[in-house]
Amino acid sequence: MGRAVQWLRSLIFVIQIYLAMAVLGIVFAPYALVSPDGARLACNLYCAWVFWSARWMVGLRTEIRGTPPAGEVMIAAKHQSFLDILMIFHAVPRAKFIMKRELLWTPVIGLYAKRLGCVPVDRGKRGAAVARMVRDVAAEFRDPGQLIIYPQGTRVAPGLSRPYKAGTAVLYRELGSVCVPAATNVGLFWPRKGILRKPGLAVVEFLEPIAPGMGREAFMARLERVVEGRTDELMAEAGFDTGAPG
Repeated sequence: MGRAVQWLRSLIFVIQIYLAMAVLGIVFAPYALVSPDGARLACNLYCAWVFWSARWMVGLRTEIRGTPPAGEVMIAAKHQSFLDILMIFHAVPRAKFIMKRELLWTPVIGLYAKRLGCVPVDRGKRGAAVARMVRDVAAEFRDPGQLIIYPQGTRVAPGLSRPYKAGTAVLYRELGSVCVPAATNVGLFWPRKGILRKPGLAVVEFLEPIAPGMGREAFMARLERVVEGRTDELMAEAGFDTGAPG
C-alpha cells in the first residue's frame, strides 16, 4: 500500500514538473531570446521549483557537497538521472553542458540549451564527433563558464558500470583547463527510467580539482577512480549495497 501511495505521489510530481517546465519556458522565452541571462534565470527558477516540490511531494531532499567551481573549468560528473543535471546547473554560476545533438529539437529544452551555450555532439561517430566537439567547445570557451561533461556518455543506473570515454581526456588536454570531478547518488531516488521517486537525501559532491597537464592515461585513471569511488561511498551512505568490500 505504501509503495502504491508513493508511486501515485511520484506520478503527480512528475506531471507537475513537466508542466512547470512548459510554463516557465514559454513565459521566459522572450527574455531568453534576447539574453542568455534570461535563459539562466528561467532554468534556475525551474531547478528551485523541482527541489522544493520534490521535498514535500515525494520526500526527496537535495544537498550539494564540496565547493562548486565558479571559474572557467571543466566538470566531469557522474550521471545517474535528470536530477543531477538540475543540481549541478543550480550549484554553479554559468553552466553549459555537452549534450546529445537530438536534444536541440526538443521543445523548450532545445531553445534554452542553445541560449546557455551548451555544446551538442553526435553520438556514435567517434573520431569525427570528438574532433567537432573540441572545435565547438573551444568556441564556447571564449565565454567563461563551467563546462559539464559526462565521461560515461549517458546515464548509468546505480550498480551498473560503463567505460569512461576518451572525449573527456581529449577536452582536458586541448582546453588546458582544470577538471573538477563530481560524484552523486541521485539514481537511488530518481531513476533514469520509470515514475517512482523515493524519499531520501540526493547528493552531488564536487571533488578535489585535477590540475591541467596530466597524461591521458593517468588523467583517465585518476578521474574514474575518484568519481566511482566517491559515488560508491555516497550510495553506501544512503544504504545501497555497492558490492565493494567493507
